Amino acid sequence: MSLLHRDDDDWMREALREARKAEAEGEVPVGAVIVLGDEVIARAHNQRELLHDPTAHAEMIALTQAAEHVSNWRLSGARMYVTLEPCAMCAGALVLSRLDEVIWATPDPRAGAVESVFRILEEPRLNHRVLSRSGVLEEECRELLKSFFRRRRTESDP
Repeated sequence: MSLLHRDDDDWMREALREARKAEAEGEVPVGAVIVLGDEVIARAHNQRELLHDPTAHAEMIALTQAAEHVSNWRLSGARMYVTLEPCAMCAGALVLSRLDEVIWATPDPRAGAVESVFRILEEPRLNHRVLSRSGVLEEECRELLKSFFRRRRTESDP
């Protein structure tokens, strides 16, 4: 069962703004925000290239910021909005953080771990379930990713 929020588009637009920051920095354009009640408590974008860190995904950075904000690693009551379906690492971290829900825009058919490749959030052997929804601003987020990779391929072709 999914929690319904009238501001999903607005929150995803915040995540999309973060994704555009990543793109401007030459990073894969993925952005995330974490909302508690009606307040954004964390916002982040991919920074793997900048930080030389394979774990510097938007979701991981946002989780760290949110935990700092509430002074607790448990993020019960919080929702994450992210422009791309989380990977296995990020999905695992969502479960460990006790986040209530993740709302993601577009699927990742190669590495998505919410429903595309794996279903980590529904794994019955884990001690927490994170609700998930997809499709909020899907087309806009997908086009940002597609255009980024199209440009990257063009730039790398001789």
